[in-house]
Formats: sequence, structure tokens, C-alpha cells
Amino acid sequence: MKTPRPDTAGVIAPPPVLLAGALAVGFGLQAVIPISFVSDGRMLICLVGATLIAAGAALSAAVVRAFRAAKTPVSPGRPTTRMVSTGPYRYSRNPDYLGQMLVYIGATLVANTWWPMFLAPFVLVAIQRGVVQREERYLEAKFGREYRQYTDRIRRWL
Repeated sequence: MKTPRPDTAGVIAPPPVLLAGALAVGFGLQAVIPISFVSDGRMLICLVGATLIAAGAALSAAVVRAFRAAKTPVSPGRPTTRMVSTGPYRYSRNPDYLGQMLVYIGATLVANTWWPMFLAPFVLVAIQRGVVQREERYLEAKFGREYRQYTDRIRRWL
């Protein structure tokens, strides 16, 4: 007898885990082979980084509020009970991942290292293929026409 597939998108890992892993690898590489953005003027780069972290955290907090209002879990590892198209989802189908990427870039600037930036394209491909595409298939299968109409109106990223 075939085991029923769980009611989830089956993502490879939550994006915060993928991003945190890349940051850890990048910071580790920085400790061994330092490649900094700047040697002078660190205050400005830290200020820009902190601003990006704050903006990304605010965007992710707005996502959590939209999911709570819709009474559906934020985690891609749990079944989605409702489609969310309010709050930041009025502008992007993946605002939480955008917010998390802003935090990632901000942390990279604050740490003054290029390494996480070199790793970013690989993380973005992993998120696109291992998370976003799987979530899109799951949501289309679960919500059908409602989800297709949403994707016709709202861009995937920006």
C-alpha cells in the first residue's frame, strides 16, 4: 500500500535555514581567508547593513502578521489551510524570502565580508528550485484556480 503524501510543499529546507547555513559558511571562510568590503569607512557600511536588517525583519514580521490573520501556518513544513494574498503578498508572492534576503545582505555588510555574497547565488538557486517551485506546485494543486489567478496578478519576486 502506498503511503499518502503529507499535506506540505515538501521543501528541501526552510529558507532561513539555507540562508543561515550560507552565512555560517561565509563567516567561516572570512575567518580563514579574509576578503572585506572596506578597510576604512566601516561605520557607513555597518549603517547600511543595519538598515537592511531592520527592513528585512520588518517585512518578515508583516508576513507573519498576514499569516496569523489568515489563520494559516507560516512554516512550509506544515499544511497550508488558506491562501494569503493580503499584506505584503499584495505585491510579491515571496515577500518573506525577500525580507530574509535583505537580512542576509545586511548581515554580510555588517560583518564586512564578501564571502556570503559569493555564496548568495547558490542559495538563491536552492531557494528557487528547492522551495519556491515546490511551494508553487503545492499551492496550485491545493487551491487551483484561485492560486492561478493570484499568480496572474502578482509577480513571483518584485
